[in-house]
Amino acid sequence: MVNSTPADRLPVIVAGAHSIERDGIFGPLDLAASAAEAAFSKAPALRTKVQQVSLVNVLSRVGTSPAGELARRLHIEGARTETTTIGGNTPQLLVNRAARAIAAGELDVALVLGAEAQRSSKERRALRAAGGIAPAGGPGPAGGPGPAGSSHAPGAPSHAPGAPGEEDGLPPDPVIGDDRPGVGPAEMAANLIVPVHIYPLFESAIAAKAGRSFAEQRAFLGNLMARFTDVAAKHPFAWFPEPASAEELSGTGNGNRLVAEPYPKRMCAFLSVDQGAAVIVCSLAAAKDAGVDAGAVFCWSGAEATDVWFPTARPDPGSSPAIAAAASAALGAAGKGVDDMSLFDLYSCFPCAVEMGAEAIGVPLDDPRGLTVTGGLPYFGGPGNNYTLHAIVTAADRLREHGGMGLVTGLGWYATKHSVGIFGSEPPASGWHLGDTSDAQARIDASALAVSDGSDFSGDSGEVAVVVASTVVYGPDGAASGAPLIARLPDGRHVAAALADGQDPAPLAGRNLVGEPVRVSGSPPRYHLA
Repeated sequence: MVNSTPADRLPVIVAGAHSIERDGIFGPLDLAASAAEAAFSKAPALRTKVQQVSLVNVLSRVGTSPAGELARRLHIEGARTETTTIGGNTPQLLVNRAARAIAAGELDVALVLGAEAQRSSKERRALRAAGGIAPAGGPGPAGGPGPAGSSHAPGAPSHAPGAPGEEDGLPPDPVIGDDRPGVGPAEMAANLIVPVHIYPLFESAIAAKAGRSFAEQRAFLGNLMARFTDVAAKHPFAWFPEPASAEELSGTGNGNRLVAEPYPKRMCAFLSVDQGAAVIVCSLAAAKDAGVDAGAVFCWSGAEATDVWFPTARPDPGSSPAIAAAASAALGAAGKGVDDMSLFDLYSCFPCAVEMGAEAIGVPLDDPRGLTVTGGLPYFGGPGNNYTLHAIVTAADRLREHGGMGLVTGLGWYATKHSVGIFGSEPPASGWHLGDTSDAQARIDASALAVSDGSDFSGDSGEVAVVVASTVVYGPDGAASGAPLIARLPDGRHVAAALADGQDPAPLAGRNLVGEPVRVSGSPPRYHLA
């Protein structure tokens, strides 16, 4: 591959940092600012050189110009600001965009950051319900845990969040990314709206391919995810820095209740965290000018792709052609293969995301290099859309310390939007490149199946369909509360259906219906066992 990037325009990560708060009440912008301050402490000369501040979408209420507000808090003047649509793919997407602009000579220094404060939000709601007032937290030392696990940077604000925006004289931040909703009418009609109900459907398809029951799949996943907890146990910014055995993760006692077959709580992303992360991406020339080039980690390549957008229309709910396309394109653009990678971080909101990613990239689940550098969203923590930025910070730290190359994936919506990055401790001989996924994307889009809304089903008896994905949903009391599924009709169309009204889901507990016939009728579609 011809080198199209001059050496001084090579994009590099020169600094990154995490923030975490376990006590007090903080806002997501507090945590993002704290992480940014810790990053700037490693590259202080670059603060005044930042030309772009890119903020990962924040799920909490932060107004219309959160990136602009952060630029103001961090005393960054004159920089472009932007935020993103929803999606765990967006941290890697932002790094890819910054790398492309740097390589093209359009940008010299960018700050990419993000955070969530769902723990604080939960605490605040509880205080309000009790008639109390949420207290402000106290700052701890930058760059490492302070009192009670704080890593708040000196001078960073510590208060409950307001809603910065136009009322503060800041223009709205431009929003980048695909803003299509994650589910369509078919999923909504079957009450398939939240991740914890949709990802188990994907897992059921994977389990069926392997010939495993839900119980057998849960035991299999316990072994996989126990390795993730071992990594989290060694990470200083993990929310749950403690190892767990396969039996502890797969067993359904001791509060580890089933959420949706086959997943118990401890296999699901944990969102109630206060965590932030930031990286400084710049040209090699800017790094040299700032005296921080010695620790630079090089951005080699990146790529993006999307799976068939709505889950019900996917030919195989248990695989991800888009991860395969993005990873192949990124590796090809870097001129490297999977065997050249020293480390991986595969997005891990639920085990099926890891399984689908590993299959797509071509690495075994027990690869000795490991599949995570943080411990994953159930154990490191799942700060909304921003998890992958923590993975990038951690991967860069490891490459800086040990050398080698790494591959990081980000995933948005329901294994829908994907972004991949390749990083290395040495400069890429052919410069930075964005992998081309256009042909693969056209094939993926063309593979979408037609979806029935049930309006053309004949008579009261409906149509016989074969299940391609199923789950059983449980309430907090441990009782089965629903059993949605996706099935294939004789004409090849897919249909999403909830259990027929009046049918008790309890007899379906522990039962994977993939491959079984059901009778689907009505609009919205409902099913009975055939």
